[in-house]
Amino acid sequence: MRTVAAAAGVFAGTNVDDLLVLTVLFLAARTSGRPRPWQIWAGQYAGIGVLVMVSALAALGLTIVPDRWVGLLGLIPLALGVRGLIGAARRSPGDETPVVAGHALAVAGVTIANGADNIAVYTPLFRTIGVTGSLITAAVFAVLVAVWCGGASWLGSHRRVIAMVDRYGHWLVPLVFIAIGLVILAGLTRTAS
Repeated sequence: MRTVAAAAGVFAGTNVDDLLVLTVLFLAARTSGRPRPWQIWAGQYAGIGVLVMVSALAALGLTIVPDRWVGLLGLIPLALGVRGLIGAARRSPGDETPVVAGHALAVAGVTIANGADNIAVYTPLFRTIGVTGSLITAAVFAVLVAVWCGGASWLGSHRRVIAMVDRYGHWLVPLVFIAIGLVILAGLTRTAS
């Protein structure tokens, strides 16, 4: 039970920011139809799965991506956000709200790009708890991805939130992704110094 509790704490601590991103994506799904909810779920599972695999491999002593390059993953949400802002600027009144992440791979890319802190925390955790503990931790993470997606979907179902996103979502979604990209890139400059 200690491993389960520790895994839940680690997941919550490293994925609070994902809850905001997922909420914005579920809001976009409700207001514009894209991405579809199943794409958000699939993308989040794929992204967390990649982060867990990379962390597990790094824990085995393999260096897949040099630390100095991990922050460049911030370019993914930054590019998605800029693309969304360009679409928002070109939007005419009455147009459908443009969506930044329109498919499961884009959602997975944002999750992975936003996961440098996950890798930094999961790698030493997997290194110290062994194979059995790591498998239990991965199972807890899988359950908590469903909790996160369900919670974000619930947050994104409130009328006031939907009305706000319907009115400002074409600006909000891209700005969230740009902010995530800039935070990740800022981490790159800190590790480079």
